[in-house]
This record gives sequence, C-alpha cells and structure tokens, in this order.
Amino acid sequence: MESLAPGGDFQTVDTSSALAGIVDGWMLNDGDISCAIAGNVDWMNYELADVQLKRDPAYALLRAYRQYGTDLLRVIGGRFSLALWDGSKRVGLVATDRFGQMPVYWSSINDGDLLFGPTATAVARLTGGRATLSDQGIFNYLYFHMVPAPETAFKGIHKLMAAHALVTRDGKWTPQRYWEPDFREDADTSFADAAEEMIGLLSTSVGRLDDGDTTGAFLSGGLDSSTVAGLLARHRSRPKTYSIGFDAEGFDETGYARIASQRFDTDFQTYYVTPADVLSELPRIAASYDEPFGNSSALPAYFCARLAADDGQTRLLAGDGGDELFAGNERYAKQAVFERYALLPSWSRRLLLEPALHLLPDNSRIVGKARSYTEQANTPLPDRLHTYNFLRRLQAERIINHDFLASIDTELPLQLDRELYHHPKAASRLNRMLYLDWHHTLADNDLRKVNRMCQLAGIEVEYPMLDDRLVELSTRISSTRKMHRNRLRDFYKRAVKGFLPDEIINKQKHGFGLPFGIWMAEDRGLQELAMDNLSRMKRRHYVRAGFIDEIVDLHREQHAGYYGEFIWVLMMLELWLTAQGYEP
Repeated sequence: MESLAPGGDFQTVDTSSALAGIVDGWMLNDGDISCAIAGNVDWMNYELADVQLKRDPAYALLRAYRQYGTDLLRVIGGRFSLALWDGSKRVGLVATDRFGQMPVYWSSINDGDLLFGPTATAVARLTGGRATLSDQGIFNYLYFHMVPAPETAFKGIHKLMAAHALVTRDGKWTPQRYWEPDFREDADTSFADAAEEMIGLLSTSVGRLDDGDTTGAFLSGGLDSSTVAGLLARHRSRPKTYSIGFDAEGFDETGYARIASQRFDTDFQTYYVTPADVLSELPRIAASYDEPFGNSSALPAYFCARLAADDGQTRLLAGDGGDELFAGNERYAKQAVFERYALLPSWSRRLLLEPALHLLPDNSRIVGKARSYTEQANTPLPDRLHTYNFLRRLQAERIINHDFLASIDTELPLQLDRELYHHPKAASRLNRMLYLDWHHTLADNDLRKVNRMCQLAGIEVEYPMLDDRLVELSTRISSTRKMHRNRLRDFYKRAVKGFLPDEIINKQKHGFGLPFGIWMAEDRGLQELAMDNLSRMKRRHYVRAGFIDEIVDLHREQHAGYYGEFIWVLMMLELWLTAQGYEP
C-alpha cells in the first residue's frame, strides 16, 4: 500500500519495491474495509489471538476494528506496523508498535492524501523524486548522532514516534499517541512474587519468539543477552549464540560471554572485528541507513549478525531494552547524585558554597570538580543529561558554520527531550528518564541500529525484553526497588541471582562499543578513510573547516577515544551523503 486518501482506497504496489517492508505481511479487503499488518503480532485479547492462530493477523485486525473501532490499538502488542481504511466511514489508521520496532515514515500531500512506507527513501520515491535535505534534520543528527522522531533528515517527510498512530481528523492525517505507560510507586508485591513473574514473562517471551534450530541469540556477556541466551537454553538444548571481540584493551568482553555460554551450554561463536573490517564494510553500512546514523556499535552488530547468518541462522534474539526497563544505565545513578545538592538549603548554596568556590584558585583539580558538580546540579533535568554532548561541551558556535546555524533551531533537540521527559503523569525522576530513553535510546537509536544491521546481514531480529506484559510489569516496580540506594538494576540483579553467573551480575556495563578512536590513532588505513571524508565534509556548509582541523588535532594530542567518536559521527554523515548522491 502506498497511499491513503480520505474517501479513497488502498493503491497497490509491487511487493518487491522499497515498500515491501510494510506490505510483506498480511493484507485483506472486505467490502469497504481494507487492512494490512506486518510483524510479529501479539494480541492482548485472547479471542483475537485465537482468530490470528486460526486465520492470519490481517483477519484478526479486521475483527479487532469491528469490535473496538480505532481503539483497537489498546489490544494489540508485539512488533508491528499496520494500516486500515474504512471507505464507508472515511476512517483511516496507520500505526507502529509501542517501541517503534517497525518504523513508519509518512508525508501528507494534495490536501490530505497520505504517503507512507517503512523508510524515508521509500516515501521520497513516492513523491516523485529525491527528497530535499532538511537543515534541521542534519543539525539534529550532529546533536544526537541520529535523527530522532518525529522528524527526519528530509523536508516534508516525518516518522511516527513509538506508540503513535496516524488517524484521520477533518479530512487530514494527524499523529497521536495511542499508548503510554502507567508508572506506579505503590504497586510493589513481595520481591519473590515480582521476581518470579519477571522471569516467567521473559521466559514465555523467549519461547514465543524461538523459531526452532535456526533461532540463535546475541551474547555480549551482559545481563540481558546472558539472560535471553540462558532462557533460550531452557527451551532448547545447545542453542547457538554469537559474540563480537576486539583486540583493544577495555573493549573486549568475550570472556564474560564465554562464562555465560559455559553456564548455559550454548554453541558459542565469536568474531573478532579488526580495522580492516571497518575499511571494507563501513561505506556499505553507512549507505544502508536511509538517514545518517552515527552509532559506532552498528559495525560490530553487523558482523555479529553476519556471523549468525553465515552459520545458517534466520533469527536472532537480542537483549535490548533491559537497561531502559529496569534502570541499568550509569546516568540514572549519576543524576541521583546531582539531585542531592538540591537538598541543601538554597541560601547556603547561593550565598556561601557557590561564591566560595569561585573565589578559590583555578589550579586545583578538586576545585574544578566541585565547580563542575555545582554547575551540573543547578541545571534541571533533562537538560543536565546533555552535559557531555559535543555540541554543548565544545559549543555549537565553535563547530557549526554561522550561516547553517542561523537556519535552524538550536534549542529543538532539548525541546524534544523536555517534552518526552515531562510527559508521563506523576512519574518519578527515574521513570521519566526511563521513558525518555524508551524513545531516544531504544526506538531512535538501539533498535534502529540492530534492525538495519540484521537486515543488511540477511537475518531477522526479535527483542524478548520488549514483551508488552514484561514492560507493564516494569511500570509496577517502584523506582526505589529498580535502583535501590543508587545500585543500578538492583531488582533485576537480585531476581536473576543464582540463574546468571555472579561474574556477570557484578560486572561493569559495557556492550559492543567500537574502539574506532583508539584504532584510528595507530592505523594508517583508518586515518586515510577519515581524512578523505573529513576533507569532503569541509566543502559542505554544515561544519566549520577550522573545527574539523581542530578536532583532528584534539584526537591526536588529547583523548583519542572521546574525540574519535565525533570524527566517526562526521565521517558517517559524509559517507551517507555521498552514497545518497548529495555532492558537496
């Protein structure tokens, strides 16, 4: 389906086209009602689940619409995108799931006609030509290292936020939120009951997504991938698990992955990524995204997925989501430390402590840290989360060309965060940060990264942690139980104690981070790749040429890892622009 118009009907498309991602599922026409649905659909209504089991998801969608109307989205879960048009009532609906696992991009033309598809480039193709780049979208990429919903890197093309749908209103298509979490602080049951429920729900989710011997699992050696792999091993003996290693100090976690594999007796395989792999595959990886995408862990995710695909697997289970459901990211604990400053009497902060710090000499490291602490503590959430953002720490005016900066809203990234952070009603500080991460860390970043890299490798991916019932359970676990006394994932770690090895429960969080900055400092090939793309970037109107020279020097002389990350972000933007045919 490529177009919906109020009063119109579905148009047909060749399913081998770029729209195949949204139509390569189940379609049904029944009189004036046409519907299509794709993905791994999970109906909360048992009758509809039975209908899907006996027929197909499109028929279940039709039944749901006849029973609930456009409110049907409150009984549907899983990973899906859907579209429905009722010609007799002139009612339409296009939606993505609660975490945007199956993206929907859209554009409104001709006074209400809707074009939509699974990628921005697919929608651009339907408009009859190549889309025009959006200056705001490019700035948002430089800020976030991806382009967060609801906007894209293209003018006039939007993407649905997670848990949102397009509905017809007065002959126009309007996005609206159809689901939001009900965070509660007073719903704690006994620890034993809550832990048993969590493990049971996660085990059921893993079992539902296990498609047999061709289903394996990512295994980084962290809490979530180890739990998923262990539960998969409960359902089937010796499942295949896959990990990525690096020959770089502080980046290789394969030892923990092996510990998990030995505990659960999995068929474990590892691929060691090298600088040569970056050189050979990076242009193709950058070009595979239909918007610029700068998360450097995309490359190891691709090689891990390719390892599994080459081994005969057709589906991988990933552990993404656990940190955002059960409070596992370091910034959650760090923000609690800053919040303690507000407990001091305001007069003592304003009249005594802060003036005293500014009178002390600048050459003391302790004084510098104290000033940094008070400055961050006086910055409200969620703005404080951006303290180490490149465009804030190094200043946008120092990085971005003046004319380009004048064409965009530099405060929009913060505004996007503020709207999400403050949206949940009566939520705690921790739960607001979790909800913000559901959108910008999961939907806009991690899921987009893994989805596209698995697609490029020719393998399907599913996320057991994002099971709707497990998500609902996480909202009923109080903030103090999720992160007790600033101990990240306290409830989760206690729940899996005895199931996971202690070494994994007690390890520092890491992941599949790529040591690009470290490698680039020593590898001539990576230096040439970076310099070639940075030279091309200098000819564009986005980033000041002088700053590009400056950050190369900072990478060489100060902190290779930190400044190498922004070099990667610029390089990925240039590779993407070149692949899309946008010449300097």
